[in-house]
Amino acid sequence: MNAVEIYEYLERIANLLRTDVRRTGLASGLQPVQMEALHYLGRCNHYSNTPVAVAEFLGLTKGTVSQTLGVLEGNRLIEKEADAKDRRVVHLRLTAEGERLLAESIPPQVLKAAAAAWSEAEARAVADALERFLRQLQWANGLKTFGACRTCRHHRREADGSRWCGLTSEPLTESDALKICREHAPAGEPEPVP
Repeated sequence: MNAVEIYEYLERIANLLRTDVRRTGLASGLQPVQMEALHYLGRCNHYSNTPVAVAEFLGLTKGTVSQTLGVLEGNRLIEKEADAKDRRVVHLRLTAEGERLLAESIPPQVLKAAAAAWSEAEARAVADALERFLRQLQWANGLKTFGACRTCRHHRREADGSRWCGLTSEPLTESDALKICREHAPAGEPEPVP
């Protein structure tokens, strides 16, 4: 299979998924980019819930993200909170209404219906292949991985089950370990040379 075929499949799949998410978002008065920002904020950890991280993850300008976040805040789907250590940093959190909308919208129904036809082994094989492909694209383009904390080379787990971040030396919860982080560095890959 060549790159053109892969692109055609991925483009069509992405369009089908976006159409379903767009439909749900529009019913709530939201544009696709606003749904994408809401989805990101629902998955990221406390190191990554800032406007700058949203812009990096979505590949958008700070101005576009600022407008997007303004709409989400105006609709009471997110709230802002100043960082306890650095008052210049703003953290973004989903409200209960934001969590409800996200749970109803993502994953989209069209994906749930299609995936229901797969066996567990088929679903795992597709997810594993997509994860590898995503990592290859990120590596080839020098992009941040925004991976799950538990898959990061900085994630530490002690014999007693406690977790902490080797980069920040801060404790992590079980929930933190499942969320994505902008500081993510895939385990098993060499440290970048300065």
